Amino acid sequence: MARFFFIIITILLNVNLAYAQRDNFLEEQGKKLCSLDSDITLCKAHEFYQKKVYDSCYTYSSKALLSEQKHDAKCYLIYIQGYSAYKKRLYKKSLVNMLELIKNEDYKQSSLYLLGSIYLNLKDFRKAIIYIEKWIKDDTNKVPRIQKLMYHDLGISYLHLKEYTKAKKYFDMEIDLLNSKDTLSIIKTKMDLANVYYNQYVDNEAIPLFKEAFDLAKLYSNLEWKKLTTQNMAVVERNRKNYKESVKYYEEYIKWKDSIWNRDNIVGLVEKDKQIAVAQKQQEITLHEEELKRQKLVQNGLLAGASGLVVFIGFLGFLYRKLKIQNELITQQKEDLNVANKTKNYLFSVVSHDLRSPMNTIKSQHIDLKNHIEANNLEGIKKANNAAILVTESTSHLLNNVLHWSLEQSNQLVFNTKEYALRPLVQHVLHDYTHLVDARGITIETELENILVNIDKESIKIVLRNLLDNALKYMGNKGRITIKTGNFNDNEAFITVEDTGQGISAEKLKKINALKDLTIDKIDRSKGVGLGLLLCQTLVKKNKGSISFESEEGKGTRITIVLPKVIE
Repeated sequence: MARFFFIIITILLNVNLAYAQRDNFLEEQGKKLCSLDSDITLCKAHEFYQKKVYDSCYTYSSKALLSEQKHDAKCYLIYIQGYSAYKKRLYKKSLVNMLELIKNEDYKQSSLYLLGSIYLNLKDFRKAIIYIEKWIKDDTNKVPRIQKLMYHDLGISYLHLKEYTKAKKYFDMEIDLLNSKDTLSIIKTKMDLANVYYNQYVDNEAIPLFKEAFDLAKLYSNLEWKKLTTQNMAVVERNRKNYKESVKYYEEYIKWKDSIWNRDNIVGLVEKDKQIAVAQKQQEITLHEEELKRQKLVQNGLLAGASGLVVFIGFLGFLYRKLKIQNELITQQKEDLNVANKTKNYLFSVVSHDLRSPMNTIKSQHIDLKNHIEANNLEGIKKANNAAILVTESTSHLLNNVLHWSLEQSNQLVFNTKEYALRPLVQHVLHDYTHLVDARGITIETELENILVNIDKESIKIVLRNLLDNALKYMGNKGRITIKTGNFNDNEAFITVEDTGQGISAEKLKKINALKDLTIDKIDRSKGVGLGLLLCQTLVKKNKGSISFESEEGKGTRITIVLPKVIE
């Protein structure tokens, strides 16, 4: 299982489109068709294609194809629609377009390249090989940068098919074309070759290549590759039973993982701080303008005081209304402050209550680990290390929940609703759990329909991670988690997370389902209501959705999230 783990990571990071055949022909063809054709929709599609705005290009090219009759124009629209579909990861739609163009000499090379990449993404490696080899055979430009990418895709295909000799051949050909200054490509190719050897159990060839990739990544600025190569070294040393070295690499891997998380969150927080600063400045300007207006009204009142008692009473009424508004504002601020104070007290309660036990456990496990290392007890080292990792992950999950809850309560959690496809979103979250579930003997099964929903992607990811963490926490070391997506009704889609864990008692289930009516000031932690589920309820509700729980003690739990669909 560990050896196949490397192949998956390498493919996910390397299968991408760096296509060089969108040459002057396509640009000139689009301009010519726009000058000859009065259809503004075609010109709009061409404009968005040139600007790489592929969502709009796909929409306008689809509309233009409904009425276009000219052969040249139809071929051009079919190509840019297919290319836009590829960029949107609508691979099956892109496949239909490219197969339709394959016999057209003007688009043949472009279609061959895209077909190879499409089949590679669809994991139909035999067909990917066929079209990539056709592209190489018909290639007349011999551009090294493009040839390198084709050799790489062939190597990846053969690696997946376990035809290691051919995979090595093409990776060697790729290396021959690499620029010595292209550090990232060198790291990737070293990893690819290492996978070829490692999956054949030729460790004496594979491990030095993994180490070279690790050393290069340390000098390279990309944090993702630092994290990946460090994780690979940790797994290699673990498989070699060098647990002490494996622990060091895992600690470095966690450091890079945290650096990436902090970087992404700091960028978001800085942007939010900028927005808050602008809003505060605007508020100050507004208040200043209001103050100037009030002073002007006072001056006018004094100047017009002789005009009579009616004006004076009107002025007093104005001041009264202003005072009433200010009092209402103060009252509202007081209520907000009370809620914020209760939230703070609750978070302190969570941290003090939930951190005490894991920190003591980690301390105890580190002492056990030290004793096992001194006694050279490898089995004890492995058990203590795995236990420490599980407690650390649980503690990290708690701290993430505290952070997300505090950001949400202070309106600093970035919330941006857009159209997203459910399937890649769920797959992205599940990828982070691959190693954990494999290590614990747990299987994850999926039935995912690619439905478009209107959501904030990051907040739904937080919800899914919380639900998966809870499922794993109460699963033990064996079991099954099933995740499905589909149409709930005409306007809504669903995500279900079902496990075969210990389940929830009827009494506790009733309290959990009552979370939708629960606020921070009504929480009683002694009754078993935790921050994670409250955070899930809050974020789903913020996405205009709903969440419900079904469970039977001893038989598992099923959680259903309902979210608004994109209405076409």
